[in-house]
Amino acid sequence: MAQPHAIQGLVSSPQDNLRGFAVMLAAFFVFSGVDTMAKYLTATFHPMQIVWVRQLGLMVPIMVLFALRGGIILATRQRPKQMLRGALAGTSAACFILGIAFVPLADAVAITFVTPFLVTLLGALVLREPVGLGRWIAVFCGFLGALIVIRPGFGSFHPAMLLIVAAAFAFALRQIVSRALSAGDPTVTTVAYTALVSSLMLTVPLPFFWAWPEAGWQVAMLCAVAAFAGLGEFLLIRALEIGQAAALAPSQYSLLIWGSAYGWFVFGDWPDQWTWLGATIIIASGLYATNLERLAARRHPV
Repeated sequence: MAQPHAIQGLVSSPQDNLRGFAVMLAAFFVFSGVDTMAKYLTATFHPMQIVWVRQLGLMVPIMVLFALRGGIILATRQRPKQMLRGALAGTSAACFILGIAFVPLADAVAITFVTPFLVTLLGALVLREPVGLGRWIAVFCGFLGALIVIRPGFGSFHPAMLLIVAAAFAFALRQIVSRALSAGDPTVTTVAYTALVSSLMLTVPLPFFWAWPEAGWQVAMLCAVAAFAGLGEFLLIRALEIGQAAALAPSQYSLLIWGSAYGWFVFGDWPDQWTWLGATIIIASGLYATNLERLAARRHPV
């Protein structure tokens, strides 16, 4: 599960935003492929082992950077917040992969779309950020769409869907912590702590779940999960360096397209009409909220 982060920077041109949008689409295509391989591997390996392998895609480049630049990349005055962000990243990844072992990929992706609405809610409650009526309406509609996808109390409900909700909540908390960190620490420091803390946290229980691969294809697929997870992170960061976060945000909804396509091709799963209805409500609410933020930015430029 991955979504664009708000990174402050120079105003990008329409051409840059278009290029960034294309790179972001490629990032989400790669991330959906990683999630598909992770789901496939849960039939053979414990999900916690797969989560740990996935984090290697972020951990290995950080270790290389640490060897080249030394401990300076870990210099911070906000270490507790950095460690909290890393713990939330590990929790979010673990809950998501544990969930998709039982939940169709497209359904899981649709549920994670509530993350921006959770960020709005938590931003108002924790950071005391002002939230207008329009954004509250978007939050309400977004949660309504999520309930349609989850359908608690109906026969199609699977308890593992609650793990996907927990993953979205942890990811939203991670975004709130990121906002608190953005003014004080460079991005490389935040990424380094996220990789180190989440990897260490996931390593602790690993001996209880570890199983050695018995076939070459298993080794290849585990390596691909780590490699493509790292590639996806690189593409996402690169996209946000090219274009503005607000202009790129709608690209996250392509995850439903990729997830549905991968899910149908690999697992024979196709979202039912209720999933499409709920996802449509969530996406429409998200686009409405994004447009409100864009209009507000024009009225009050930084």
